[in-house]
Amino acid sequence: MKKVLFVLTSHDELGNTGLKTGFWSEELAAPYYTLLDQGVEITLASPKGGQPPVDPKSNLADFQTDTTRRMDADPELLKKLQNTHVLSTMDSSEFDAIFYPGGHGPLWDLANDADSVKLITAFYESKKPVGFVCHSLAALKDVVLANGEPLVKGKKVTGFTNSEEDAVELTAVVPFLVEDMLKEKGALYSQLDDWAPYAITDGLLVSGQNPASSSKVAEGLLTLLGV
Repeated sequence: MKKVLFVLTSHDELGNTGLKTGFWSEELAAPYYTLLDQGVEITLASPKGGQPPVDPKSNLADFQTDTTRRMDADPELLKKLQNTHVLSTMDSSEFDAIFYPGGHGPLWDLANDADSVKLITAFYESKKPVGFVCHSLAALKDVVLANGEPLVKGKKVTGFTNSEEDAVELTAVVPFLVEDMLKEKGALYSQLDDWAPYAITDGLLVSGQNPASSSKVAEGLLTLLGV
């Protein structure tokens, strides 16, 4: 049985707006069930452990999907969410791949988390797949490989677009823009229309543009895992 580690944000403050953020429900639910239904064992972790914050907007009716409804009615997953492991205790040797759901939270914590950086590096340099969607590409900001180059340098990637950030009116709130950061690190960034499903696999790195791309990232991981 293949084992995949999911890393969720612990950050719940949307800058100085007084609003809440966290992980985006669909970006956990869709990949979780895509993998689970193929027999993959999934472990959840977050920087602080315990219940990670959910972006309240992602629970609004407009953003509900079959997978988010399945999650809301799944006592096993809800219990796992209440008890996520502390990220610093996770060992890459115990898993076959790592995946990061998005939401705006990762821009503040996972983008600067030394334990996360070490884990991503360990997975990648052990030839294990690494997957990211939407804002979780932020977790790659400080990931540098043994050759001294950013992991994303020269890699084909996508992630939440500047125009999508404009559309949700948070360009002035976020600490940095995912698209700009990836380009600054030397990534070969591409995108489709705003909100269109789009994912890219380049070697061991799988990335998705937005919430609608979550399942495609999981499918890319399944391919790399040979499932």
